[in-house]
Amino acid sequence: MSFKQLIFRNLKKNLSNYYLYVFALVFSVALYFAFVTLQYDPSMDEVEGSIKGAAALRAGAVMLIAIIIVFLIYANNLFTKRRSKEIGLLQLVGLTKGKIFQILSVENMMLYFGSMLIGIFVGFSVSKLLMMILIKIMGINEVATLRFSVEALIQTAVVFVCIYVVIMAMNALFIKRQRILHLFQVTSKTEGKVNRVSVIGMLIGVLGIGLIAFGYYLSTRLFSGDFTELNALYFAMLTILGSVIVGTYLFYKGSVSFIFNMIRKKDNGYLSINKVLSLSSIMFRMKSNSILLTIITTVSALAIGLLSLTYISYYSTEKTAEESLPNHFSIPNEADAARFMDELEAAKIEYTEKKVDFHQVHADLSRIMETYDEENGSFNPGDATMVVISDEAVEGIDLSRNESIIVNFPDTLQQFMSLKETGQISLKGQAQTVTLNYKGLEDRNVLPSLLTLGGFPVAVVDQGVYQQLKEDMDESIQKESTVYVGVDVKDKGEIEEADKIFQELGFQENFGYSSRLYVSSTGKITMGLAMFLVGFFGLTFLITSGCILYFKQMDESEEEKGTYTILRKLGFTNKDLLNGIRVKQLFNFGIPLVVGLCHSYFAVKSGWFFFGTELWTPMIIVMVLYTLLYSIFGLLSVLYYKKVIKDSL
Repeated sequence: MSFKQLIFRNLKKNLSNYYLYVFALVFSVALYFAFVTLQYDPSMDEVEGSIKGAAALRAGAVMLIAIIIVFLIYANNLFTKRRSKEIGLLQLVGLTKGKIFQILSVENMMLYFGSMLIGIFVGFSVSKLLMMILIKIMGINEVATLRFSVEALIQTAVVFVCIYVVIMAMNALFIKRQRILHLFQVTSKTEGKVNRVSVIGMLIGVLGIGLIAFGYYLSTRLFSGDFTELNALYFAMLTILGSVIVGTYLFYKGSVSFIFNMIRKKDNGYLSINKVLSLSSIMFRMKSNSILLTIITTVSALAIGLLSLTYISYYSTEKTAEESLPNHFSIPNEADAARFMDELEAAKIEYTEKKVDFHQVHADLSRIMETYDEENGSFNPGDATMVVISDEAVEGIDLSRNESIIVNFPDTLQQFMSLKETGQISLKGQAQTVTLNYKGLEDRNVLPSLLTLGGFPVAVVDQGVYQQLKEDMDESIQKESTVYVGVDVKDKGEIEEADKIFQELGFQENFGYSSRLYVSSTGKITMGLAMFLVGFFGLTFLITSGCILYFKQMDESEEEKGTYTILRKLGFTNKDLLNGIRVKQLFNFGIPLVVGLCHSYFAVKSGWFFFGTELWTPMIIVMVLYTLLYSIFGLLSVLYYKKVIKDSL
């Protein structure tokens, strides 16, 4: 038999094994080529010029390469393992290790570069779809077109040629190190199956659950005011991360075996066929795969958490803009406001005007602070600087000379600075101090956050008291009061036209001048790109981790084929065995999924308020979609087991 005939016969014989490898290659190439094509698409010019989107895409491409390398190496190792007996037989008939590597290299080259061409075609086909999704999310006024990028082709070819060299080097190392006897034993190795769960294993299991629970509890206290010093906050975050990751590893190493062993003991050794095929197998296989499952769970939690947070920001963009800007247009200058309103009148756009006079004062808030650590805190409530306005500027509020309320208090700041319901505050001018009774917090925004010292609360006082403080203004912090003019367009359909006038006047470039529509649209572009990138990588990892678990189940099914043959000969039907397999796959895919969802929930819950105003809707949507897509691989595993069971007799 010639060398060419041997290669083609091997290729034909191993098609049933190769299809997994081909799928991994086509998927990886298509994914990378479609993503890189976005970098060179003319539709991204607006993003590139506004928020450095091209840099974000390039950074994303590097991260995608790392994911693809891990995925392809795992798929290649699994494929090589399944051909170990064939490699051993080739050595037995007299072929040298160098000749065997040459045969495998030629086969691999044909498959690899053939799959790469198919992957580039698939990637080119879906690149327009990705561009349409990105443009839609970001709200860019561009039309997506199907465009073949030569730059993307060259970049993809270079990357995957380098990956091919790495894979070939690993195959050469595998063949060189393995002895003939070991090659025949590779696929028949057990995965740490033991007859009982030891006391140490039980302790490890309890410790794993305890560490995860401790990490969850600490995450709920992270921004509750318990950690006022920055170093303490960082240490708490690292403790949570370490506790949850180590706890997850110990959970798979001992907790699963411990819990399933408790369930098994209740049956006093009399196990149904379902439990034999599910619990007894999982409790020891998860222990041997603990590192792999820990990585998959941790990165899944990270992907779900980041996607939830970015979607929260995207979902809350309009509401966040509304909260930070109480009017459609904010202009802290009466002359510029008059110019803008003249232009609106010329364009026959009806509007309403609101004027608020304000200035800064020194304030003593220590008597209304709920909790404060003076030694470690970076903010001194006894000597704060805050904005003060008159009660005449707040509709529906009428205060006496000795009363004050707080407005413009963002939810994020309330997580760190909790106020009492009553107390006293002191407002200090150049020469005198006014002490007022604090009457509580009013949940409304009167001034844009940019004009309130970066979102600090605003004090509302009686008009007479405001005039007194204004006349005694401390020139060290402000020389004269400022008049804020807020303009609202009556007809919402004319807001875009009004915003165009606002931008043409060049106001947006000045500090304190803002358009709510502009802030909302730029926020959507920024968070839309972030959500697309995180979602893309989340989907990539979901598919790669799902495939890895699926490949693992295929490997296990081949090892357990003899067991199914014995059970079939004992009289168990295909349906009996398949019911047990369904339970097994429910645990195999369900446990990492549930643990990952729990990790992401507590991570998001601890600090979601920094990213937006809505928690549940975005987070639930992300988790449900992730669960549905992840479940597909569990279903595919059941279908593959069904085929193995059918062929076992």
